Amino acid sequence: MTLQKNMRLEMTVEDFGAQGEGICRHEGMAVFVPRALPGEKILAQIVKVEKRHAFARVVQVLEASPSRVEPPCPHYVQCGGCVCQHMDYASQLRFKQKQVEGVMRHIAALDVEVKPTIGMDDPWHYRNKTALPVACGEEKPLIGYYAQRSHRVVEIDKCLIAKEESDTVHAVVRRWMGKYDISAYCEETHKGLIRHVMTRVNKLGESMVVLVINGDRLPHADELLGMLRAELPKLRSLCISVNKVRGNVILGRSYETLWGDERLPDTLCGHEFRLSPLSFFQVNPVQTEKLYDTALKFAALTGDELVADVYCGAGTISLMLARHAKEVVGIEIVPDAIRDAKENAKRNGVGNAQFRLGAAEDVLPKLVDDGMRPDVIVIDPPRKGCEESVLMAIAKAKPKRVVYVSCNPATQARDAKILCANGYAAVACQPVDMFCQTAGVESVMLFCLKEAL
Repeated sequence: MTLQKNMRLEMTVEDFGAQGEGICRHEGMAVFVPRALPGEKILAQIVKVEKRHAFARVVQVLEASPSRVEPPCPHYVQCGGCVCQHMDYASQLRFKQKQVEGVMRHIAALDVEVKPTIGMDDPWHYRNKTALPVACGEEKPLIGYYAQRSHRVVEIDKCLIAKEESDTVHAVVRRWMGKYDISAYCEETHKGLIRHVMTRVNKLGESMVVLVINGDRLPHADELLGMLRAELPKLRSLCISVNKVRGNVILGRSYETLWGDERLPDTLCGHEFRLSPLSFFQVNPVQTEKLYDTALKFAALTGDELVADVYCGAGTISLMLARHAKEVVGIEIVPDAIRDAKENAKRNGVGNAQFRLGAAEDVLPKLVDDGMRPDVIVIDPPRKGCEESVLMAIAKAKPKRVVYVSCNPATQARDAKILCANGYAAVACQPVDMFCQTAGVESVMLFCLKEAL
């Protein structure tokens, strides 16, 4: 029986898909069903049929999995963020382990052991940074998250994975926009002023607020500042970032501090950091310490090593590595992040870390061509993974160990295949639940030089 749109079928869920959806099969064709769990029997309605697979929605759960729970967030069905809230936390951790296992097997053709996912004691209200899009509503501006697989903004008043200070910021910005008739950005027309509201919150509950604007100035900025300070006694700064370019990039290339400190102070792994709006900093500090402890364990430093930290950001991993190495060289393309990294090293009394500004695919090959031979290389690239020139430079340098930290196991697996074809063996893989309640997972891999094994 050929599948057709709107057809209803009783189906059994066999496995997880990459985004936490259930996978059923009909006459050999995979059918992806969001919010369905392995082992469940469901009544599903087909919503889209493609050549090799189909998509469906749950009409009714006929036999529920013991892992099914009631999502606590009222926005769960509409919002595209926390797609795992319908499964208990232990199941979320198993799903993420299976996700990493799957890409290592199918993309990298590796049989490396993937260890159980390191979870969080309290997997809620952990995000220290949010960047919510702003859109035109019928009666008022909308601030929230995108609906799944769309750019339709779902209004969110309280986010259960974000710091509560972020919710307060969004409520204030909504009131301010309404009171002073401040326009929201429209993707289709490229008109309107406020594109995103970004908030950073440190461990002390202090906040940095950044409005991304499609213009040169922020009207009624003093009034917004007054409203924010009234609601957020620990507000540290108000900034704007101008972004007039069409597309999905959130922040512009620069920012301006309208009030307060240019940098937000925070602590991580025993170090003090000061962060600009443009600096990368992991969004879950509790899990980040577990992630970096894993990376440090994999690096197996003795104190005599030269370490290259590629895609170093504001130097968070670099400074931790420097405690245990002879010298660390960090590489980063964002000028503000490099400036932050240098200041952070000085502030923490770390004298054996230096930082190079430039694209990893340019800087690392040049350093290797000039004779640099790190004993250990740590890479923590963006979601797109590494450029092949970076991987080839690593193969040429022949460090004994490569530690690869990734927020995208699929591109990590792609890069793992290249490393393993160029002299390395995948030795260990450890998922960490950095993005609780979502389908995202962070993964740390250890590669060792085959000739040194």
